[in-house]
Amino acid sequence: MSHSTVPRSRAEADPSGTTPAAPGTAAGPARKDPRGRPGLRARFRRDRLLLLMTLPALALVLVFNYIPILGNIVAFQDYDPYISDNGVVSILNSPFVGLENFRRIFEDSAFWSAVQNTFVLFALQLVLYFPIPILLALLINSVVRPRVRAVAQAVLYLPHFFSWVLVIAVFQQLLGGAGLLSQLLRQHGYDGLDIMTDPGTFKFLVTAQSVWKDAGWGIIVFLAALSSVSPDLYEAAAMDGAGRWRRIWHVTLPALRPVIALLLVLRVGDALTVGFEQILLQRDAVGPGASEVLDTFVWWNGVRNQDFGYAAAAGLIKGVVSIGLVLAANKVAHLMGEQGVYKK
Repeated sequence: MSHSTVPRSRAEADPSGTTPAAPGTAAGPARKDPRGRPGLRARFRRDRLLLLMTLPALALVLVFNYIPILGNIVAFQDYDPYISDNGVVSILNSPFVGLENFRRIFEDSAFWSAVQNTFVLFALQLVLYFPIPILLALLINSVVRPRVRAVAQAVLYLPHFFSWVLVIAVFQQLLGGAGLLSQLLRQHGYDGLDIMTDPGTFKFLVTAQSVWKDAGWGIIVFLAALSSVSPDLYEAAAMDGAGRWRRIWHVTLPALRPVIALLLVLRVGDALTVGFEQILLQRDAVGPGASEVLDTFVWWNGVRNQDFGYAAAAGLIKGVVSIGLVLAANKVAHLMGEQGVYKK
């Protein structure tokens, strides 16, 4: 009996399990790194369209964020922008003074007062402002009727779109010397209050303004995180006898924990930026002793006093300290088991 003439498959024909390379192509499998992933060239070829889409964003970041970093050289100069109409020529022709600007900063009591005010404002906003968007998100998420939830979100979001000039004007009409609160107190035989010009309450006033303006906007991220929580978890917890508060503690808050850790790291990194425009508009009302922060200190010395090298040195110190705060906060997030801004 003759053998079948049906051709065998390539796997049967080649016991080694390797497939011959097609004509005109390189022999052997695609090169991979030791961890089994495709090589750099293969990944670039696979993702080339996505990389092309990111080029405009990368160009914007490069032009407006990284190239200006080179301008920090003026922190080591007695920079004079009026040497030439060309800023590069002015930098090249300004004399170097080394660390003189930094020595002046560390000996300046106004700088240390600005640092103290900045950290006090950051601490108040971290304790009084940061938890409020979380609480508002939990409150809105517990509302059953969609129409009521939509109205609440709109009312809370609206102040975010107000300018700081309008926000401060509203607070002036409420808490100023001729504001609504003072008029009510005078009508009932009490002395009026002018909280807007009181240096002792200024930091709490700034925190209250930030809460009213931006707390509603901050709940968007937390509501997005809550929307990803499976309803089955709440149903299972309810079947186990968990009440509303226990469901929030054991289901809702663990779902928000990664987002809270990420935003907390970013907030700590932004600790030295506590509202330039907001504070600058109220600086003259309470005086620089109570309102001066690092941003207004840099603006006042660099723009108003024309001491550009001194102001650049203060800004450079602020940037270095902010980077250190981000790295430290991210390390704490890793120790707590969270990813933070970037992975380990």
